[in-house]
Amino acid sequence: MEFSLFAHMELLTPDQPHAQLNEELLTLCRMADDGGMRAVWTGEHHGMQFTIAPNPLMSLVNIAAHTKNVRLGTGTVIAPFWHPIKLAGEAASADLLTGGRIELGIARGAYSYEYERLVPGMDAWEAGQRMRETAPLLPKLWAGDCAHQGQFYSFPATTAVPKPVQDGGPPIWIAARDPNSHEFGVRNGFNIQVTPLWQGLQEIETLMARFNDACAGYDGPRPKIMLLHHSYVGSDAGDVARAARELSRFYCHFGAWFQNKRPVENGLIAPLSDEEMASNTMMAPENMARDLTIGTADEIIEKIRKYEDLGYDEYAFWIDSGMSFERKRASLERFINDVMPAFR
Repeated sequence: MEFSLFAHMELLTPDQPHAQLNEELLTLCRMADDGGMRAVWTGEHHGMQFTIAPNPLMSLVNIAAHTKNVRLGTGTVIAPFWHPIKLAGEAASADLLTGGRIELGIARGAYSYEYERLVPGMDAWEAGQRMRETAPLLPKLWAGDCAHQGQFYSFPATTAVPKPVQDGGPPIWIAARDPNSHEFGVRNGFNIQVTPLWQGLQEIETLMARFNDACAGYDGPRPKIMLLHHSYVGSDAGDVARAARELSRFYCHFGAWFQNKRPVENGLIAPLSDEEMASNTMMAPENMARDLTIGTADEIIEKIRKYEDLGYDEYAFWIDSGMSFERKRASLERFINDVMPAFR
């Protein structure tokens, strides 16, 4: 089992300077690097202070200047927001600037809030089809002289420049949930990222079963599969209970962004009242405590052992949570010092 960190800049109150948030993100990334994590992942989002990352490749080049060994992954770029030639060229450029440390996670995206602003009229189905057309083109563009006539993109022979440092280009990961997405990723020789969100061990088992089914019908080398999950390592039971309440609040706001019904001002969604959050029983703190990877160090080790036994190759510590920076930092420190050594 390998470990990585998944993180964004995350605005909690309107008075926080973005420069401060960037420094805090860099601190967490340096901790991951110094602590022996394999990779740092950051995603792509637009117009949302909830997750601030309009260009993950730019963020990763910046992180590269403050770290030494950690791999640098997009978790994920939103394929329908990129032309394939542009994505291939910018990913290769980031690979060059980071000395060959880039890994390219690709997804269709999830927020209709972003769709209606960047590609008006696009729905999730079309976004998925655009992703499936784009991803296989990237290695061909890195190799050179790729011409394409497709449903969404058509272009004459083109070579993405600069050339990536890594042979064949950065490793590609596909964000997958349904069986068809797993089959698409595996059939193309891509690695797989899965995110069960708040749905617990049963969903974690289901996602692995879909991956195994896809691999059973593929003759090539078995790709890797990474589990991305909200994580918190508490100092004691009281600290863990507080984290469950904070993550409940996070997921209530996550759901509100996903539903895209509340007003947004200056990138901030209209706050949810305590009554609204209490009525969302699906995201109740006791469910967060049961279904997320939160607990004391010994409890976290026990949970991750189950994921390892299922066959997951990498566990990504999802640190976005609506918590203060100090609470994030302390949790990550405990994970590095008290959890990761159990898997070495």
